[in-house]
This record gives sequence, structure tokens and C-alpha cells, in this order.
Amino acid sequence: MSAPPNRRRTFWKRRPAAAPRTGRRGSGRWPGGGARAGMRGGASREAAFDSPLAIRRRLSGAMAPPPPAPSMAPPGLIHSAPGLPDTCALPQPPAAATMSGPAAETPSAIQICRIMRPDDANVAGNVHGGTVLKMIEEAGAIISTRHCNSQNGERCVAALARVERTDFLSPMCIGEVAHVSAEITYTSKHSVEVQVHVMSENILTGTKKLTNKATLWYVPLSLKNVDKVLEVPPVVDISPHSLQSLLQRPTLKPKMMYSRQEQEEEGRKRYEAQKLERMETKWRNGDIVQPVLNPEPNTVSYSQSSLIHLVGPSDCTLHGFVHGGVTMKLMDEVAGIVAARHCKTNIVTASVDAINFHDKIRKGCVITISGRMTFTSNKSMEIEVLVDADPVVNNFVKRYRAASAFFTYVSLSPEGKSLPVPQLVPETEDEKKRFEEGKGRYLQMKAKRQGQVETQA
Repeated sequence: MSAPPNRRRTFWKRRPAAAPRTGRRGSGRWPGGGARAGMRGGASREAAFDSPLAIRRRLSGAMAPPPPAPSMAPPGLIHSAPGLPDTCALPQPPAAATMSGPAAETPSAIQICRIMRPDDANVAGNVHGGTVLKMIEEAGAIISTRHCNSQNGERCVAALARVERTDFLSPMCIGEVAHVSAEITYTSKHSVEVQVHVMSENILTGTKKLTNKATLWYVPLSLKNVDKVLEVPPVVDISPHSLQSLLQRPTLKPKMMYSRQEQEEEGRKRYEAQKLERMETKWRNGDIVQPVLNPEPNTVSYSQSSLIHLVGPSDCTLHGFVHGGVTMKLMDEVAGIVAARHCKTNIVTASVDAINFHDKIRKGCVITISGRMTFTSNKSMEIEVLVDADPVVNNFVKRYRAASAFFTYVSLSPEGKSLPVPQLVPETEDEKKRFEEGKGRYLQMKAKRQGQVETQA
């Protein structure tokens, strides 16, 4: 009898023992999981695992998507161009502010951040005053244009009409970060008031200091017809509580921003005062700065200066008009030349009394920025700057006055200490008249500062 055939032996691997369940199927206690937290077993599994039912609910909107990963940005801020030297931080509306239509209001405050580079420095090594003025105007233009387009209607761009007195409280150094904060404080029918504060931050030590304060006025111009001034929507309360009320009751009228009636009255008074002064300045600034041959030292003619600039595309907005910040920077440069010629020392911008923009400057115009000394005290000097625009490519438009302002400068030693200013010698009757007017402005501002010090004390 033949031997039986060899049979293959089959070896089976023993499966690993399953982890024991610690509870019943519907209790929600699964390996690696916690308590069911008040949900049924099926519901807890859908929340813990991406089951097909959970995915379908999420796609249909019944279940909210998982929250995004936490960002390194501060709460309420959206940073554009992270990692670059120039960054812009804008306030993000609350989560409840997901409205559309006229009730959807934009934030009334923004902040722009930028690091100061070597090309922003003046001769003394600090940040140029014109650079700071340009950043201030950019922040004001952003927030005012955004607000004027916050409601459904004709689109517009906010044009700078006036800059109130701007104080340079402390110099800003190269390498520091400038934080420019802008906030809308009042709106009239055709204008917007914006308050701007500039803080400088030393990124090595973390110290911050207030360097500038300014008040700007803007008017909305239609994109279809830039000569047409549109109406400004009122500023309303955008707090989370107010937005929640508007969401629940769409017919509810938005509440005004002003916390008390006195704030609105004070804003109306400021509006009327700046409007009157702007009109007076426009009519009295009809003269032109004429050069004088062989002037004597310490006279008006000795230090007066002019700068001629051709307006190019880089100076203008997308609509072909010069940025207000570009004009202010050129004005500050001319005023600095006048002050340096008079003192023969290092000079720095102390304040800007007021800058009035009387008319728009179009692309292709040749602008002449002229500066002349009007008044000197023991340690400060006032310079009047005039901007005239000449549309050389248009024979139907004559030369016109576009802007005017008064700048105040101080003389500094190489160590940064203030020096006495050589006294101005007015010669003509017009120069003597301007000297007395500048003296009046100086004494008025000096009394105002003393009153503020006494109030704080």
C-alpha cells in the first residue's frame, strides 16, 4: 500500500485581542474616548468621527465646520503681507457682523503699521516729517473712503480738504515701527472728520511713545463725476450688542455713534470753524512769492525758496489726482529748506498749523511749491507754504492756488538741543503785516498750551 500523500500544513496567525469595551454601546464610552457629554451613542460617534452622515450635514450647512487654527495675529486684527516690512492691520468686525445691505456698517477705526527705513530719514537722521504726514494722510484716506462707500449707492473716493493743526511731539528714529491709528469722530452732510494718532515702537526694547496727533477733513467725490460732492452716511454704533440687535430686528434704525449729545455739538462747531477758515484762507492767498536779487541775511527774501514738480502717475490716485500725502511731503520739504537757510543749523518740524486744499491737482500739472518766513520767536519760526498748479497741457485752465499751510520749525544743535533762532527782519508793509499775524497765532497757541498744562495739573 502506497504511502499517503503529503498534506500541506496551514498555520493561522492569531488575531490580537480586541480592546475590551468599558461600557455599553449607547453609553458613549469607547476606547480612547470620553464620556458622551449628554449625547446619545449615535450622536457622539458622529461628532467624534467623520461619518458620511456628518459630512453630508456639514456640506448642507446643518453642522458648522471645525474652527480654524489659531493665528498669531492679535484678536480683531487682520494682517496683510505677513513677514514684509510694510504691513497693514485693519480691525475685523465681530462674528455677528455678517450683514449685507445698508445696515452693514464698516469699522470706524483702523491701524496701519510700517517700519522706518533709511530712505525715510532727513539730514539729521530722524524720520522726515513729510514721511509722517504722508502716512497720516494715507490712513485717513483709507478709513474715510471705506466709510463713504459703506452704503449702497454711487461709489466715491474721499479727497483731502483740510488738515488741522498737527503736532510733532517726539522724533521718530530709523528702524522703529510706526503705528498710525485713524478713527472717524464726526460726519456732516458732505464731509468726514478723522482723528489720527501716530505711535513709534522700538522693536528691540518694546517701548512705545506718541509722536504725532492730527485731525483731517475729507469730502467724498463721485467716481463718475469728480466735481460732484456726494453725501456722507452717518457713523453708527457697531458694537456687538448693537449689531446683534440689528440682526434680530432688521427694521430697527441703527444707533448713532455719539455717546452723548455734546459730542455731536462739539463736532458741528469744529466743522463750521474749519469751513470758515478754509474759505478765508482761499481768498487771502492770492499773492505769489517773487524772487529778489541779492537779498540781505535774516530777511524774508533771503530764505524764501521754491520747488517745481511735474505731477506723474506715481504721485496720483487711480483717478488721476495727486495724493494729499504727496503734496504735504513736498510742502514740508520746501518749509525745511526755508528754515535751514534762515538758521544755518539742523532743523526739525515742530507742528503744522493748518493745511487747506482749495482745489484738486490733476496728473500732468506742473506745481510750484513756494515757502517764505513769516514770523520768528526766540526758539521757533513760522513758514508759509503755497502750492500753485499750472495745467500746461490744457490751455483753457489757468494757473490756480491748490493748497496753503503754515509750518513751525525749531533749530537744533548737533546734540539735539534747541537753539535760539535768528530774528526775522521784515522789510515791506506786507511782510510786517504777515509778521504780526504770525505773532498772533504764536501767542494764541502758547496760551492754549499753558491752559492745557494748568488743566492737567
